[in-house]
Amino acid sequence: MKKLNVKKIFESEINEHISSIDFFLKNYFDDFKEFLDLVIKTLKKGNKIILFGNGGSASDAQHIAAELVVKYKKKRRSIPAISLSTDTSTLTAIGNDFSFNEIFSRQIESIGKPGDIAIGITTSGKSKNVINALKLAKKKKITSVILTKEKYPKKKQIEKISDFILGVPAEETARIQELHILVGHLMCAAIDEIF
Repeated sequence: MKKLNVKKIFESEINEHISSIDFFLKNYFDDFKEFLDLVIKTLKKGNKIILFGNGGSASDAQHIAAELVVKYKKKRRSIPAISLSTDTSTLTAIGNDFSFNEIFSRQIESIGKPGDIAIGITTSGKSKNVINALKLAKKKKITSVILTKEKYPKKKQIEKISDFILGVPAEETARIQELHILVGHLMCAAIDEIF
């Protein structure tokens, strides 16, 4: 068995994290502000935030929805937000009776209203169920946002179905996820101040 160099792993992972966060800090304020403006506009009109993603991104969607409904740092009114990755009965029924590619779009068809904002989270930028949900959101006049990586594939297709794309500056899944949860926390911090 290979000897484990814990110090090397520790330093390497943290340095990669710092590098991607630092680049985001120095270059992405305008993108974040534009994203935040869409969210605030949605909430001020009395509409809701719908979040969804697969795997770790499903957890991020659930995490951020909870921060909004409950609280982030300050006690404030509950924010209307929902994660589409938490209802196992619905997810498995849609997957079984229709297709895994429809697990989010079917829910958006059910609960999405014009004026809401749908935030699809995908580290790869090519999750079919996220893309299908954003397509439907766009058709229903729901603001569609994709949170992905900077160098996302299917550029033309994603630009066509998204009102806004926030691609973070990382290629490794772990770093992308860390930036996505940071974006979510930054959004929550701003919402704490406004509401």
